[in-house]
Amino acid sequence: MTEATNGGDPLIRLEGVSKVFYTDEVETHALSEVDLEIRDGEYVSISGPSGCGKSTLLSILGLLDTPTEGVYLLNGESVENLKARQRARIRNRRIGFIFQAFNLIGDLTVFENVELPLTYRGMPKKERRERAETALERVGMAHRLKHYPSQLSGGQQQRVAVARALGGNPSVLLADEPTGNLDSKNGEAVMDLLGEVHEGGSTICMVTHDPRFEAYAKRIVRLFDGKIGQE
Repeated sequence: MTEATNGGDPLIRLEGVSKVFYTDEVETHALSEVDLEIRDGEYVSISGPSGCGKSTLLSILGLLDTPTEGVYLLNGESVENLKARQRARIRNRRIGFIFQAFNLIGDLTVFENVELPLTYRGMPKKERRERAETALERVGMAHRLKHYPSQLSGGQQQRVAVARALGGNPSVLLADEPTGNLDSKNGEAVMDLLGEVHEGGSTICMVTHDPRFEAYAKRIVRLFDGKIGQE
């Protein structure tokens, strides 16, 4: 698939990004001189076998980790050397996360799980409620807002996780193996939902090793041994 042709600067730009993990005297090169651009409104799948560096790359994109070398520009701003508090603020306001394991809080209701990240922003209660309800309606879970995660199926929990990510109107959604804990039917339903979210204007960057689901993306970036291969 070809590079996006939208005008203007990319939403995300990585230039020469490498990541080395040091354990005792052993160096593990997880990423090696990765160059990547993702433009506003794109749906990109980062694909490759286990251990190729996909999750490491997504952690750097989500400001959960920092590169050993290289530059990361988010909305044209260099973010790779920000302090922890600055990184946390950007994660909360500009990046939405969808995890393989859902990561919902068991003793909070569906509504409270979606509302919680907005609370950290200091957002007024009325606005938090409106955003949370709108996000749950968008993923077809408004009728379950008073339920707890344990009362939901895996597919329903992932829908709530998508709503939580959408509630803050992030610049980009990062999905880490979003179907990994789901059966085939629920996996397809979640992928259909992400497709609808993308059609609504959201930028999505998804990590997957499953060729059935990578095909949902509009552009596929293949990672091998920490390097981006030919598309």
